[in-house]
Amino acid sequence: MDKNPGKSALTAAPRQESYWISTWKKGRDLLVGREGKIFLLFVGIFLFAYYLPLGSPKVQEAVLEAFLMLQAYARNHTLTCVVPALFIAGAIITFLSQASVMRYLGPTANKVVAYGVASVSGTILAVCSCSVLPMFAGIYKMGAGLGPASAFLYSGPGINILAIFLTARVLGFELGLARVVGAVGFAFLVGLAMAFVFRREEQDKVAAAMALPPPEAPRRPFWQTGVFFFSLVAFLIFAAWVNPRDVTIHLTDGRQVQAVVMEERSHDLIFQLSQDWDGKKKDDPVTIPKERVQRLEREQSVTLSIAQVKHYIAGVILLLILLMLWRWFTREEIDEWLHHTWDFTKLLAPLLYGGVLAVGFVSALIPPRYVASLVGDNSLLSNLTASLIGAFWYFATLTEIPITQALMKMGMDKGPALALLLAGPALSLPNMIVIGRVMGWKKTAVFVTVIVIVATLAGKLFGWLVG
Repeated sequence: MDKNPGKSALTAAPRQESYWISTWKKGRDLLVGREGKIFLLFVGIFLFAYYLPLGSPKVQEAVLEAFLMLQAYARNHTLTCVVPALFIAGAIITFLSQASVMRYLGPTANKVVAYGVASVSGTILAVCSCSVLPMFAGIYKMGAGLGPASAFLYSGPGINILAIFLTARVLGFELGLARVVGAVGFAFLVGLAMAFVFRREEQDKVAAAMALPPPEAPRRPFWQTGVFFFSLVAFLIFAAWVNPRDVTIHLTDGRQVQAVVMEERSHDLIFQLSQDWDGKKKDDPVTIPKERVQRLEREQSVTLSIAQVKHYIAGVILLLILLMLWRWFTREEIDEWLHHTWDFTKLLAPLLYGGVLAVGFVSALIPPRYVASLVGDNSLLSNLTASLIGAFWYFATLTEIPITQALMKMGMDKGPALALLLAGPALSLPNMIVIGRVMGWKKTAVFVTVIVIVATLAGKLFGWLVG
């Protein structure tokens, strides 16, 4: 029998308190950890499926549009853009030495060279905001500085020579000039801002780089590695080469109409009218089933000439790549390359497809005229709204131009139009989801915020200058 029960009670209390605190901490750690995130994802999917009002015709249309957008993304972008980019990302990890990446893009690299190379790279790569992600992930994981890597991430889809010329031709010289100046300057600003905000982490990366052992001797001459990567990028460029979107649509009933092709899906065409036609006004969106389309006629140009033979060019380049792999690389290196490519595929593909589904669903619920009504003047709020819309909306390559043109016809001001063009091609919801997995949600939030803020200010300034 305990002679001092009071003392026993006093000593038991702290143990009980410690147990509950420990249990609470374990539960908190579980929720914020990987398993907790998976649990919250399952809960979110369950609640979405449980409460989704599928009886509403508008929601039914949005669900259908989401899967149609996913199908269009799979048919028009995956094999020609995403897959080659995944192989390039895997090659960066496998065949480029970390010392080479650190020398030209690392935190200790010459700033002018690093930011210059990263900022103008988009003039070569005509890719969308999703297709640039594998290459960004590759150089970032190899040790590239956060600033140059962020500049590349923006410039890849943001600075496109063809898009800039089309902007000037379709939307006017002022917007075209403002877009090229803003896009190149943006890449520098975004990179510098990211490097400044996370300068302590960059300093740690510099210290880690200085502590690396001397690099191993390269397995092959530098020119062979250079030719191989040049061939990979060339294959991506020609495989993803976009047909001119200005067409004359010849219908099976003998009629014809001039239009801009927005998306070519498995069973229909979505296009924007370039003339009044069939009771609809110029710049209105129209969908025509493919069985009604006899052929698409495009005006002869250099772009069209390349598009007509792009598969042959890409095929020749692919044969050269296979020949290089046979002659210059070992079986172990090729296996390692395929392994890294598959790792990137597992990381990126589910997130991209999930993001495209979400964008397709939400976009179908928001009418374009409602969007245009929010950006009808050059106020700070209108420019911010345009930047946010551009940041979350998914634009396939070059489609941002006819979309912006249609919105301007509905009343969108020139300032918000530039803000949309600067923020839209470089960001999208699928893009954000993947970036968050690659470099963390904190850095992703800063990256998106910087782009939205600078796009808003640039649009406001441009609208004031030309207004």
